[in-house]
Amino acid sequence: MCRLGHSRREAVSGIMALLAVAGSRSAAAASGELKFGLTPVFLTSDFELLDRLRSYLEHATGSPVRLITRRTYQEITALLLSGQLDAAWICGFPFVANHPRLALVGVPVWRGKPLYRSYLIAERDRRVSGLDDLKGDTHAFSDPDSNSGWLVTAAALARRNLTPERFFSQTIFTYGHRNVVRAVASGLAMSGSVDGYVYEVMRETEPGLIAKTSIVEQSELLGFPPVACSAAAADDARTKQLRSALVGMAEDKNGRAVLRMLRLDGFSIEDPSLFDAIAAEVAIVKGAAG
Repeated sequence: MCRLGHSRREAVSGIMALLAVAGSRSAAAASGELKFGLTPVFLTSDFELLDRLRSYLEHATGSPVRLITRRTYQEITALLLSGQLDAAWICGFPFVANHPRLALVGVPVWRGKPLYRSYLIAERDRRVSGLDDLKGDTHAFSDPDSNSGWLVTAAALARRNLTPERFFSQTIFTYGHRNVVRAVASGLAMSGSVDGYVYEVMRETEPGLIAKTSIVEQSELLGFPPVACSAAAADDARTKQLRSALVGMAEDKNGRAVLRMLRLDGFSIEDPSLFDAIAAEVAIVKGAAG
C-alpha cells in the first residue's frame, strides 16, 4: 500500500476506501463485532497468545473480537483504509504513508519507551562492521511496506545515492521478521533487515536460531509499530473502547499476562510526531527515486 512509486495502487486503494468504508463500518457496527487486524510485525505464530489477546480485548471492550491476519502489510492496510477493520497493529511506514487517512489508537511501550530499532544482521562468523560491508550480498527484507524490514535500509542506501537493487546482488522478501532471521541463519540470505523488537524476543524464545546470526548495525530509535484506525473512525465509541482497553492492559491481570507474552510494558497514547523520523526516511527515498 505504501511502497514508494506505487501511485496506481494508492489511487485504487483510495477509491476502494471511498466506496467501501460506509457500508463496511455500518455492517461491523450492526454485528457488534470488533475486527482487529494483525500484520507480520506481530508474533502471530503463538496461538495461545492470540487466544489470550482476543479474550482480553473482548472482556475489556465488552464486544466480540475477531483477529484478522494477512501475509502482507499491504493487505491489512487496504482493509483498514476501506473500513473492513476497526483497527490494526500495523507498521510506522504505512502509518506515515497513509497519514492523515489513518489515526493512532495506541502505541506499544517496549523497554520503557514507545520506540524500537531496525537491525542489520548477517551470518554469525562474517567479519563485517556496517552496511557498506554487505555490498553484493543476497539480502533478506521482511516486506516492501515495512519500516525496519525495508525502509530503513533503503533510506541508508539512498543517502549513498544507491538503491537496494543496485547495492545487493539479490534481494528477497520473506514476509515476516522471523523469516528474515531464519533466512540468514540458514544461509539462504547472507544478510537481512529486521525488526529489533522481534529479534530481541527471538533471542529469548529461539536462542539457537539467533546464535547463528550477528547484529551488524542498529538504526536510531524510531516510533514503535502502532495500533491505528481509519481517521474517520478515530472518535467512534468502538475506537475509544479499544484505546481504553490497550492503555489499561497493564492494570489488568489478564492484560498483564498478554503483555508478558509479548515482552511489552504496555500501550500509551502518543502524538503522530513520534513517527516524524520515519516520515523523514520516506522523504529521503522519494527524493532519491525522483
